Amino acid sequence: MSRIVRDRSATAPVLLLEGPRGVGKSTLLREVASATDATVIDLDREDYLQLAHSSPSTLVGADLPVLIDEYQKAPLLLDAIKARLNQHTQAGMFVLAGSTSYESLPQGTQALTGRLQRLSVAPLTQTEIDGTDNDLIARAFDGDIQHRLAATATSRTEYVARVTRGGMPLALTQPTDPDRSRWFEAHVRQSIERDAGELRRIGRRSDLRDVLTRTVGQTASVLNISKVTQDVAPSWDTTSAYVELLEALFLVRRLPAWGTTVLPRSIEAPKIHVVDSGIGAHLLRLSPSKLRRLDPSALTEFGHLLESFVVQEAIRQSTWMHEPVTAGYWRTRDNVEVDLVLERYDGTVVAIEVKAGDHVKKAQISPLVALRDRLGPSFAAGITFYTGETGYQMDDRIHALPVDRLWT
Repeated sequence: MSRIVRDRSATAPVLLLEGPRGVGKSTLLREVASATDATVIDLDREDYLQLAHSSPSTLVGADLPVLIDEYQKAPLLLDAIKARLNQHTQAGMFVLAGSTSYESLPQGTQALTGRLQRLSVAPLTQTEIDGTDNDLIARAFDGDIQHRLAATATSRTEYVARVTRGGMPLALTQPTDPDRSRWFEAHVRQSIERDAGELRRIGRRSDLRDVLTRTVGQTASVLNISKVTQDVAPSWDTTSAYVELLEALFLVRRLPAWGTTVLPRSIEAPKIHVVDSGIGAHLLRLSPSKLRRLDPSALTEFGHLLESFVVQEAIRQSTWMHEPVTAGYWRTRDNVEVDLVLERYDGTVVAIEVKAGDHVKKAQISPLVALRDRLGPSFAAGITFYTGETGYQMDDRIHALPVDRLWT
């Protein structure tokens, strides 16, 4: 990620690192500071925050590059940055980091249009955790999917462990599952009681917590605000606003429908995914020990969480590619659905399905076959990830791969 930050800074006047609190944005800023002999202006510090409110031009007028952490605490800084850019613009002038999305800021969506490049800093992928430099998604766009004769060594128990621990760096340092659960609870509490309140007025924080839990309960499903509203106190409008707030805090993510302008009879409603599977498992009370008991309802929830886990892993790998890649899912009115569709800027598509079982039946790849037949040559590869042991080609440009091929 450090290399990507350096590369993007070399071409953009303003680089924005955005993602959940605690994923390493501040660490990346400190690395930039160390390499450039700059100072990180951390708006979590009261003295810097006061200066940002009283004299934003003083902060943004510092020697280049100007590095500002938690910039969203003082949105007026964006206007001051714009004023400095109007005087002179060059690459690498500002690197900002924030724990809320750019669109959620009151004046953020217009101030730096065309001059700011956003870089998502997400929870760690499994290949980052293991240090394996896996680039399966990039290779899939080139049709380069190789199959090994040896079976995977990853057991279902390890898959459960990886999904339930997620990729939040500080959560990974916790020595036991109970310690990790306490960390997740503190993280959720801070997001709801502190970060959410900085963005908008919250009536009862318990309502926001309920909306978060019910929304995570829909992970890997088409977002249904009405269903969430049935289970919680707020009105439909308030619940919808709360879901947008949770998305702005990078706790959940809407995956837009893909193909609505290309393929007929495609539905337009988004799916919802929890951003970190460890937080999702905590909110759904899916502990490794509970999943080992093979409770049917828990296994169903694990299947949905596994899909979110794989979707997020694949999307994060795609953001490392040099070419821009968009992500969505495809579903027709006849309920033919592909869990994830990644499209490169040149129109090349990689499609992904996720199955929690250890076998893939021929009928289960029919959605990938349908999409391949509709797209023709632009369909580079279709992959069904599953918890089985071997990878193999099931049809033309369609493969079954163990989930761990995303990091081994």
